[in-house]
Amino acid sequence: MSLLLSLFVLLAAYLLGAVPTGLIIVKVVTGKDVRQIESGRTGGTNVMRAAGFWAGLSTGIIDVIKGILAVVLAYAITPGNLWVQVLAPWLAIVGHVYSIFLLDRTEAGKLRLRGGAGGATCLGGLIALWWPSVLFVLPIGIFIWLGIGYASVATLSMGFFAIVIFVYRAIFYGTSWVYIVYGVLAELVLIWTLRPNIQRLFKGTERIVGIRAKKKANGSKKKVNILRVSSNS
Repeated sequence: MSLLLSLFVLLAAYLLGAVPTGLIIVKVVTGKDVRQIESGRTGGTNVMRAAGFWAGLSTGIIDVIKGILAVVLAYAITPGNLWVQVLAPWLAIVGHVYSIFLLDRTEAGKLRLRGGAGGATCLGGLIALWWPSVLFVLPIGIFIWLGIGYASVATLSMGFFAIVIFVYRAIFYGTSWVYIVYGVLAELVLIWTLRPNIQRLFKGTERIVGIRAKKKANGSKKKVNILRVSSNS
């Protein structure tokens, strides 16, 4: 019976994460399919590109809640089962990244599962497993996203900080090392999902967002204006 309950929780966590929040919000707001826009992902950053700031923020918040609810579900149905409580939010990330509801075919005819990058859902799982983490992980993530200007790096930082936090707590507070499994598995999924972004980061061609993107856009406008003035004089 306990095994069946554990499997139920894990399956439910995956399906919860797989709900395509971004796709639904963009469809309602603009009538467009977010999978046909920019990166094609259904996470908050691409939703922001497709439907504006508030649509992207709403998507991000709901995706965080997915990770939180996965842990809450595990605590409620399988209390005391630490492995289920750690694997449930991880499967919510997997569901968000590879959603069964977004199954389609590539141009070559191969089946694929689509979704978001998983950073927000990873953060949600981290918050539910140890809520004080939000007090410093979220501000740092926002700084990376807006200040440094790479959404992919901000996403990767979620899994990295989960590892650091749970290693620190295991060493200095004696908490279970099982929690570290969540951070490691989450980071592996994020790295695998963001392979193209990581390649662009090394090449220096990754998309810039936030403050740096605005500065770059303003700089380009100034150059265009200077060129116009020069050509007119």
